[in-house]
Amino acid sequence: MNIRAIKYLVTLADVRHFSKAAELCHVSQPTLSTQIRKLEEELGVQLVERHPRQVMLTPAGEEIVQRARNLLSEVEAMRDIARQSRDPESGLLRLGVFPTLAPYLLPHVIPRIRTRYPRLTVRLFEEKTEDVITMLQLGRLDAGLLALPIGDEQLHTEVLFEEPFVLVMPEGHPLAERDEITLDDLKDQELLLLEDGHCLREQALDVCHLAGAHEKLDFHATSMETLRQMVAANTGITLMPTLAIKSPVAHTDNLLIRRFRPPAPTRTIAMVWRKSSALGKFLAELAVLIGDLPPRLLKP
Repeated sequence: MNIRAIKYLVTLADVRHFSKAAELCHVSQPTLSTQIRKLEEELGVQLVERHPRQVMLTPAGEEIVQRARNLLSEVEAMRDIARQSRDPESGLLRLGVFPTLAPYLLPHVIPRIRTRYPRLTVRLFEEKTEDVITMLQLGRLDAGLLALPIGDEQLHTEVLFEEPFVLVMPEGHPLAERDEITLDDLKDQELLLLEDGHCLREQALDVCHLAGAHEKLDFHATSMETLRQMVAANTGITLMPTLAIKSPVAHTDNLLIRRFRPPAPTRTIAMVWRKSSALGKFLAELAVLIGDLPPRLLKP
C-alpha cells in the first residue's frame, strides 16, 4: 500500500476538494486523483463520492481515513526516531507559527536559535492556528507556536510566556487622556477586529465580552498591519498583543498605545508538538530557549 496515496486521501478528507488537496500535497490534481483511484482498486472499495461541487467520503472511506491518520502519525514517528538518532541539532526543524505572532516574535528568537544550534535548519510555516494543528496531526510540522487553548489531547503543550494586550487608538481619542486603561473603560466601545479564522479575533472578542465592548461590524481586517493602519486613519480602536508594538516594528503616525491597569488581559503563548514525537526531548530544550525573552519585550 502506497503511503503517499494514503497521505493524499487524508488531505482530501481534510479539505473536501481535489484541487485544494493537490495544491497542499504539491502535486497535480490528475496525479492525486489517480493515486486515490489506485488505492480504491487495491482495497476493493469506494472511498470517495465524487460530485461536481462537493467531495464526500463513503462510510468505509471515513473509517479508513481515521485509521490512516494513525498510520501517518506512526510513519512520521519512525522518521523522527531516525532523525533524532542522527542528530536533532543538525537536521531540519519544521515550525508552524500563527500570523499574529510570527512577524513579532521570530525576529527576537531566530537569531538566538541560529547561535545556539548553528547546524539546525529551521523551516518556518506561517499559518492560521487550525492549519498548524492539522499539519502537526499529519506530520507535516515538527512543532508549532500557538496561543492556548488548542483542545487537542494528542499534542504536548509547553507554555512559553504570557503576552499582555494593549489598547491602540488614534490621537485625539477620548481614552488617550488616560495613562492606563481598565476593562471598564471599554464598556460600550466599538473595536476593530480581525476577520474570522484568526485566533486573535477570538481572544479580542473574549475581552470585549468581559468588558462590555462590541466589535465594529462593517469592517474586519485581514492582518494585524491592516488593523494598525485603520486605527491610524481614525477608523476606530483595537487590541494588540504587546510584541506587535515592540521594535523592530516601525513607528506609525497618529497612533497611541495605552497599557491596561493590572490585571491586564493576556494571551498564553505555547510551543506544541505531538506527544508521540521522538524529538520531544530536543523540542522541550528548544521551548526553553524560545520562551526566555527579555522582560522588556513583554512589558507594555
